Amino acid sequence: MRALSLTLSLCVLPVAAGAQTASQPAAPQAPRAPATPVTPPAVQQSLSASAASEGRVITLAEAETAARQNQPTLRSAQANTDAAHARVDQAFSGFLPQVSASANYTLGTSNREVIQVVGGGSTGVVSNTTRRFSGTLSANQLVYDFGKTTGRYAASRESAGAQENSQQQVLQDALRDVRAAYFNVLTQKALLGVARETLQSEEARLNQVNASVQVGSRPEIDLLQQRTAKANAQVALIRAQNAYATAKAQLNQTMGVETATDYTVQDVTVAAIAGEDEVLDALVKRALESRPDVAARERQILAQESQVKVTRAGHLPTLSLSGNATDVGENPFNDPTLSVQGGINLSWALFQGGLVNAQTREANANLRDLQAQKDALRQQVRLQVEQARLNVVATREALTAADEAQVNARERLRLAEGRYRAGVGNIIEVSDAQVAFTNAAAQQVQATYDLATSRAELARALGTVDLSTVASR
Repeated sequence: MRALSLTLSLCVLPVAAGAQTASQPAAPQAPRAPATPVTPPAVQQSLSASAASEGRVITLAEAETAARQNQPTLRSAQANTDAAHARVDQAFSGFLPQVSASANYTLGTSNREVIQVVGGGSTGVVSNTTRRFSGTLSANQLVYDFGKTTGRYAASRESAGAQENSQQQVLQDALRDVRAAYFNVLTQKALLGVARETLQSEEARLNQVNASVQVGSRPEIDLLQQRTAKANAQVALIRAQNAYATAKAQLNQTMGVETATDYTVQDVTVAAIAGEDEVLDALVKRALESRPDVAARERQILAQESQVKVTRAGHLPTLSLSGNATDVGENPFNDPTLSVQGGINLSWALFQGGLVNAQTREANANLRDLQAQKDALRQQVRLQVEQARLNVVATREALTAADEAQVNARERLRLAEGRYRAGVGNIIEVSDAQVAFTNAAAQQVQATYDLATSRAELARALGTVDLSTVASR
C-alpha cells in the first residue's frame, strides 16, 4: 500500500469547484472572459467563512494607497528629490550678490607710571580707557565667468529632473511589489480554500469507508488508506494556513505598515493590458517613451554634458564687481572715518599643474559611462518587456489548459467514486483521483493569479502606473 500525499503548488488563480459525487455530472464550463478570472464559487463559501473571522477587508486600491503613504523607499526617494532641488537653489545663488559684514568693538585700559619733580617729587599711576569700533560691509557680484556658473545651474536642474524621474520609477517598483504581494495573498487564500475542501472531502469519504468496513463490504486496508489520505490533507491544510499568513506578512512589508494581519483581501479581476498583444518593437518603443528610469538616464547625461563644459571653462577667467564700506572710531558712524571702496576684479588661474585638464578627462569619462549605461538600460528595457509579454501569453495559455485539466480531474474523481461504490474500483484509485483533482484545482488557482501578476509586471515594464482591475465578490 502506498501513502498518498496532497501537493498544493504555489500557483495562482480561481480555484476549481469541490469534488462531485457520482450522481452529479460535471458542470459545463462557461466561456472565459478576456480578463483574469476570479475565484470559482466552489471555494468561495469556504473562503467567506474564513474572511468573516479575519474581520476587515483590504482592497488593492487601499494596499496601493498605504504603500504610497508609508513605504520607506518612497519617503527616501522624496527626500532625495528635495535635496536635489535644494542643490538647484544653491547653484542659482551664484548669480546673486554675495554680501558679508563684520564688526569689532574693543574696550581696553592702559596704566602708566608718572613722576612729579615739583614739590619734592612724587610718583603716581595714570589709567587711560580706550574704546574702539570697526565695521566693514562688503559685496561682490559676478559679472561673467564664461559659463561656469550657468553650467553648474543647468547641471543641477537636469540632475533634479533626473531625480524626479527616479522617484517615479521607485513608485512604480513599489506598486509592482505591492500588487505582486497582493496577488500572492489571493493565491494562498484560494489554495487554503482548496485545502479545506479537500480535507472535507477526505473526512466525508473516511466516514463512508469506515461504514463499508464495519459491514464487511470493504477490507480494513481501505480504512487505513483513507485515514492516511485524511492525515495528508490535514498536513496540507496546515501548510496552506502558514503560507497564507506568511503572504499577508509580506503584503504588510510591501505596504510599509507594521500592523496585525487580521484582515482578508478582496478578490479582483485584472483586465488585459492595452496593447499586450502588439508586436515587440511597438511595445519596446512605448516603454522607452514612458518609463521614468529611461527619462532619468537621459537627464543625467544632459547634466553631465553641462558639467563637462563647466570643468573645461576652468581655464578661463572670472570677472566680478566688488565694494566695501569701512568705519573705524570710538563712536560708530559719527566720526569722519567712514571709507568706501569699489572696483572691478579679474581673476585668472594661469597654471594649476594640469588640474583642469585632468578634471575634464574625468568628466568626459563619466559622460561616456552614462552613455554606456543608457545603452545597457535600453537593452534591459527590451528584455523586460519581452519577458513580461511572453509571460502574459504563456500564463493565458496555461490558464486555458488548467481549466481543462481541472474539468477532467473532476470527472475522473466522480467516476472513481462511482466505481468504488459499485464495488468495481478500489480505494487507491479514488485516492489517486482525489490527489489529481486537488492538484488540478491548485494549478488553476496558480494560473489565474499568475496571469494577474504577469499583467502587473508588463504594466511596470511599459512604464504604466495604473492597472485596470474590477473587484469581484
